[in-house]
Amino acid sequence: MLDLISHADGVHAVDSGYGRPQLAAIHIIVQDGRAAIVDTGSNASVPRVLGALAALGIAPEAVDWVLLTHIHLDHAGGAGSLMCALPHARLVVHPRGVRHMTDPSRLWDATCAVYGPERAFALYGRLVPVAAERIVPATDGLELKLGGRCLRIFDTPGHARHHVCIWDDSARAFFTGDTFGLSYRELDVDGRAFIMPTTTPTQFEPEAMHASIDRMLAMQPQAMYLTHYSRITEVDRLGADLHRLIDTMVAVAQAARGDGVARHVEILAGLEQIMREEAARQNWALNEDETLDLLRMDLELNAQGLGVWLDSQRVTAAETA
Repeated sequence: MLDLISHADGVHAVDSGYGRPQLAAIHIIVQDGRAAIVDTGSNASVPRVLGALAALGIAPEAVDWVLLTHIHLDHAGGAGSLMCALPHARLVVHPRGVRHMTDPSRLWDATCAVYGPERAFALYGRLVPVAAERIVPATDGLELKLGGRCLRIFDTPGHARHHVCIWDDSARAFFTGDTFGLSYRELDVDGRAFIMPTTTPTQFEPEAMHASIDRMLAMQPQAMYLTHYSRITEVDRLGADLHRLIDTMVAVAQAARGDGVARHVEILAGLEQIMREEAARQNWALNEDETLDLLRMDLELNAQGLGVWLDSQRVTAAETA
């Protein structure tokens, strides 16, 4: 089923079909009969993207750019398959991600380490490599033309070191991947959105995430287009909430005792309590049980990422001792 939402300024969101409805958005920017696609979802998302292009009257030959915010597979797993269907498009990805697009074997191994091989294959299918000559490294400050529109790359680590956000000068908005957090429409109250950080494995770095958020806020965007899930406004309010919640989640992780499973369980319990308090503070639309059920996968991955970050801090401290 095609789930296409048309926003202002030629920006359209199509549900990737990943996981559940309105979990992961793929954005299509249309200008002067040309198109750019931001993030690709998984292999199973490709027919949805092609269907959305057809609904918008855009031929596959008119897609100039496929831009990846980062190479986690819920954002980039379908990149190779989609590029096969877009004969003139070029793939734009952080320089750290280029080799993983031309040879996805290490990316696949890392994904299997998080989900296990069977679950990873069920989620993402077989990864398709992209020819090197079709890839453009997304260096900081790179400007791309889409008809008369300018898209600019911002290097935005914190969620991952291979993360970029895309500034759309016409829309005065960023396409933020995961750097500007998660905001699910099921929690909205009278159109008022809420947000939470994503600290998923394996490259969460709180100070870098704070800096990336501030760098984006300095552009005074009118909106943010999140992969999870699409358009939000009231950007300053949500940015402040992100900063507060990053620090709160880090404090929970630092207070956790022990190692391994015991520590993970303690971190996860702490994250669940943060969400209970946030639901009460913000008067979210879902009740407590429904909220925790909606956020269950994200909280589990956040707890894993915070554990990896704690271990990296210990290694760094040992190396500098």
